[in-house]
Amino acid sequence: MSNWTLIIYCGLITYFTRFTMIALIKKEMFNARIREILSFVPSAIFPAIIFPAIFINDVGLFQFDDNPKIIAAIIAVVIGIFSRSIIATIFSGLASYWFLIFVI
Repeated sequence: MSNWTLIIYCGLITYFTRFTMIALIKKEMFNARIREILSFVPSAIFPAIIFPAIFINDVGLFQFDDNPKIIAAIIAVVIGIFSRSIIATIFSGLASYWFLIFVI
């Protein structure tokens, strides 16, 4: 079996196992309390995905000194708080990060 066949096979299995959970579970099955608890899942998972990308370098060590990602993340958070726009937050974070690494 080639590598590409294995990658496609694993991708299809992952897709269908996640899709079936979304397609088969009906929202009416959950009461209001469970739906309220599940509404906090995205905000709990998001920092676990984003913070390592900001604070950990390529070697796997924490990098606080001379890290443009931290400054760009702070700018993006401030823009996000004031604008309440996901698109503005993403673009301001990317633009400030690119400005910091390419211009300064």
